[in-house]
Amino acid sequence: MHTFEFIRPPDSAAAIAAAAKSKTAQQGADVRFMGGGTTLIDLMKLNVETPDRVLDINRLPFDKIEVMPDGGLKIGATARNSDLAYHAKVQSDYSVLSQAILQGASAQIRNMATVAGNLLQRTRCVYFRDTAMACNKREPGTGCPAITGHNRTLAIFGASDHCIATNPSDMCIALAALEATVHIQGPKGTRAVAFGDFHVLPGNTPQRETVLEPGDLITHVTLPPPITGSKQHYLKLRDRASYEFALASAAVVLTIAGGKITRARIALGGVGTKPWRSPEAEAALTGKPANDATFRQAAEAALQGAKPQSENKFKIELAKRCIAYALRTAAAA
Repeated sequence: MHTFEFIRPPDSAAAIAAAAKSKTAQQGADVRFMGGGTTLIDLMKLNVETPDRVLDINRLPFDKIEVMPDGGLKIGATARNSDLAYHAKVQSDYSVLSQAILQGASAQIRNMATVAGNLLQRTRCVYFRDTAMACNKREPGTGCPAITGHNRTLAIFGASDHCIATNPSDMCIALAALEATVHIQGPKGTRAVAFGDFHVLPGNTPQRETVLEPGDLITHVTLPPPITGSKQHYLKLRDRASYEFALASAAVVLTIAGGKITRARIALGGVGTKPWRSPEAEAALTGKPANDATFRQAAEAALQGAKPQSENKFKIELAKRCIAYALRTAAAA
C-alpha cells in the first residue's frame, strides 16, 4: 500500500481547506475524504487509489437523519447505510431506498458504509481494479480493454469509446428515482445539485465521475416530501442471492388513481455508467392503465437506445423483465 498521511480535521472548514490543496485536477486524487472506508481502503490495498492524504471526517457533525419542516428528509453524509435503511420514515415513506440499501453488500459493510461514500462508490470493472491492466478511468489515455475484453457485467447505457464501466451502487438507483438533491460545501461556498446531475458520463474524461471539484465535501442529501399513496419497489437481479452486484436493477415509484398511473419515476442499475433515470419509461406509464401491457411497453421504451457490448446483450431483455416485474410488484402493493 502507498504510504499516506492520516488527518482528522476538527471541522468542515479545515477539512475543505486541507482537501483544496490537492495537487491534481482529478477531483483531488491525491487527497481523499474517508467515511466508512469500505471502498476507499479496499482500493488503496490494491493500489488503485494512492492518496497522499486521507482526511477522516467521521467526527464532523454529518451523521444525522432528520425530518425537515416540509416533510422531506435530510440525510447526513456520514449516516451509516444500516441506520438509513432501518429509519422509520425511510421504511414508511421512502421504502424503495430501504429496499435498495438492504439488497447491497453485507450487513457488516452496511454498518460501516456511509451515504456520501455510497454516492462516490467506484466501479467493479475488473480492469479498473487490476493495476496490471490498462484503464482510462484509472490512468487516462491508457485505453479500455473492456471494450474488446471481458464486459459481461458492464454498461449498455452511457458508455463512450473511452469507458464502459458500470456504476455499482444500489442506493444511488433509489435516490435517482426519489429525485434526491446532493448538498456540497467547498472552497467556493455551498451548492445543491440535483441527483441526476451529480454523476457525469465518461465521455472523453472517464476519470471524472461526479461534479465534485478538489476540496468539495458532501455534507448531506435531501429527499423531497413523500407523495401520498405512492407505491415503491426495488428489484435487483444478480448472479447470486447475496453480496453481489446487479446485472440489472430497477427502482420504481408510482402513484395510481382510478386504475391509472398518474405519476411515475423509474431508475435503472447495473446497466449504466451512472445511475440511469428513464424518462422514456416514465412517459410510457403516465396516464396509462396500471396493467401488464403498460408495464411491458414501459420496459420496451426504457431499453430503446441501449448499446450492448460483445458479452452483455442479454442485459437488454433482463432489464426489460426487471422493470416490468418491479412495476407489477409496486402496483400490487
